[in-house]
Amino acid sequence: MMSDIRVLKVLLYNRQIGTLIHLPGDKNLFVFDQDYIQNPSRPTLSMSFKDESGELITNLKTTRTRLPSFFANLLPEGGLREYLAERANINPEHEFRLLWVLGQDLPGALTVQPVDREELPFQPDAARMRREKKKEIPLRFSLAGVQLKFSAMERNGHGLTIPTDGVGGGWIIKLPHTTFQGVPENEYVMMELARRVGIDVPETILLSMNELQGLPEGFERLGDNVFAIKRFDRTEDGGRIHIEDFAQVFGVYPERKYRNASYRNIAEVIWSEIGETGIIEFIRRFVFNALIGNGDMHLKNWSLIYKEKNKASLAPAYDFVSTILYLPEDKLALNFVDNKDFGSLTLDQFKRFAAKARLSEHLVLDTVQETVQAFSEAWKTVKDLPLKEEVHGAIIKHLKTIPLWNQNRFYMHKA
Repeated sequence: MMSDIRVLKVLLYNRQIGTLIHLPGDKNLFVFDQDYIQNPSRPTLSMSFKDESGELITNLKTTRTRLPSFFANLLPEGGLREYLAERANINPEHEFRLLWVLGQDLPGALTVQPVDREELPFQPDAARMRREKKKEIPLRFSLAGVQLKFSAMERNGHGLTIPTDGVGGGWIIKLPHTTFQGVPENEYVMMELARRVGIDVPETILLSMNELQGLPEGFERLGDNVFAIKRFDRTEDGGRIHIEDFAQVFGVYPERKYRNASYRNIAEVIWSEIGETGIIEFIRRFVFNALIGNGDMHLKNWSLIYKEKNKASLAPAYDFVSTILYLPEDKLALNFVDNKDFGSLTLDQFKRFAAKARLSEHLVLDTVQETVQAFSEAWKTVKDLPLKEEVHGAIIKHLKTIPLWNQNRFYMHKA
């Protein structure tokens, strides 16, 4: 059993920057260390801890039951959360305990560890684990939530392997969906198409199940292939690069990733922190995902990366999937100006978007048009990729509903 108070050290790039405290009454409080507060060149933990003038916010409030939103967003969601919590024999709603268990392999350059380095008080039930091996593991997760995924490492050039302790690895592998067919193939093709359009995409692989080692028993029944993407928050020598998603940037809890902010809000942060290069990449990704019919580009599918520790840039692309085959009535994940309909994406709507976000109209419209043209050329090459016919047909049908695509031949600026 836990005592009334538990304390976790919060480390960024292996240096302590604060403590996370579990208080009586099931309350949680994060406190920055004075050394971090007084460091003028301190590495950025999150935009959400900065005020309007860019100063560090230190008067942080306690939260009840939930962790502060930044830390809550470090934890897995849906089926993966339930699976990992069950393996650790803890309640998936106990976020402090879950972070304690998973704290050595979090996204970005953050780690957490107990102050006294005592053993974890949340040990798996050995008898239950033995029973679990003898039966099929129930997996329940949805495309609108999170696919089941694991960290993996390269295996001497012959596929990937999942570490036995679940920690480490320079790749993320995503398993087939339990309901929708062909999701790994779908994501692999969409990411490769994005690369051909000129979007910043990490290395990706489509692996057969027999090329993956260390998968827990029962998971191989899900399908033939898995999708793998190289982690951009890890260096070749195993070092860590800090990242945060836009749910963390805006201080939004994961379950509100489809609400509480819009594409305009994301663009405003990118313009303020990164500038023109960031906005061009943002517009390019937005248009590409609209064309393929991806209704899942919510707040957690956009991230910032801190390669220079206190300077943000837009993280490489991830989670590009055409969702319209699975969800035919799908819409944009967030509001674009005042609408979520794919059919609202006209040049006039992008003009309105530029005005509301205070962006250069010329820059936005040029990027839109260039992206549609680049997609048109890339789409002609899709036959050399493992795109299933039903997905191909769904995208063709979807493109006919998008004004940007239908007016493609008229896009080029008149002299």
